[in-house]
Amino acid sequence: MKGSASEGGTPSCIVELDWPRGAFHLQVDLRLPATGVTVLFGASGSGKTTLLRCLAGLERAPRGRVDLAGQLWQDETRRHFLPTWKRPVGMVFQEASLFEHLSVAANLRYGLRRVGSARAARTLAAAIDILGIAHLMDRMPEALSGGERQRTAIARALATDPQLLLFDEPLAALDPARKQDVLPWLERLRAELQLPMVYVTHSPEELARLADQVVVLGQGRVLRQGPVGEVLAALDLPLLGGDEQGVVLDAVLAERMPQWHLARADFAGGCLWLRDTERPLGSPLRLRLLARDLSLATQAPQGSSIQNQLQGRIEAVAADRHPAQRLVRLRVGQAQLLARITARAWDQLGLHLGQTVWVQVKSVALLG
Repeated sequence: MKGSASEGGTPSCIVELDWPRGAFHLQVDLRLPATGVTVLFGASGSGKTTLLRCLAGLERAPRGRVDLAGQLWQDETRRHFLPTWKRPVGMVFQEASLFEHLSVAANLRYGLRRVGSARAARTLAAAIDILGIAHLMDRMPEALSGGERQRTAIARALATDPQLLLFDEPLAALDPARKQDVLPWLERLRAELQLPMVYVTHSPEELARLADQVVVLGQGRVLRQGPVGEVLAALDLPLLGGDEQGVVLDAVLAERMPQWHLARADFAGGCLWLRDTERPLGSPLRLRLLARDLSLATQAPQGSSIQNQLQGRIEAVAADRHPAQRLVRLRVGQAQLLARITARAWDQLGLHLGQTVWVQVKSVALLG
């Protein structure tokens, strides 16, 4: 997949699997993009890990086809199956599985020996820098924290110079503090390495912070696939419930107000002000807007303490999980937002599809 996107944006990873396994039946037909992070999301038992293992060659579906940018890894119609050790993939599991008798440096050299190329050495050197583990080289695994172990495991996977990096819930075994230790490094890896990744999780936070594309699985089937903003804004298949419901926006840091310690982030639908973290102007940002933090007005608000006010159009509405509430999808420029309001407010304001309204954003979370 690396550097191999075909003309016209044609996806370069084809995954077709049809595998009855007793009461469970994995049946997917996917075209994965050649860039970014594709998150496989769904409840436990939905087929996420099985699909990932089929990509890695650790499982062999009796009726399946896997093609990576023209490299045929599996085609059961031809009785062709490329074993795991011949596939240019790196895989990171829930447990780091480091060699306990080897130092961090020796663990990384072990991964490097698998390919032994100059390019692999350069990839590993970049990974050591991006993951911030240069100071750990002489340590033994027993002296590492859970987060440091996982960062080392990721670097070792990258030492094989993979064309595709696979993650099977790599943070699931970590406590919340250690997860927060690793997530920023994963975000940096996503931003700087330009290596396509497939990432399995059922964590809303990991989805919001890492995903470019999302594949939603349920009972072995693909329920939805698309860009993360589009999938999170869907009303017919709400991906996140309750207080987690919302969207993510990609933005750019465009201006700062030092006297107020605020920064302006421009996105495809306008701009939002948030707390200044002193990043350089022009820096890419990922923002999260929760539906509970958005309110609607039929006229431009006056005398409000809410500084972020956008004009948008009501695109769709659906009943929320509680009958007292409605979930409203809004089109703001090229972006889609979600607002949770009461059914009473919807009726009393006379809101309707296609109407132009003012969107007040009470809070903006900066991810990463």
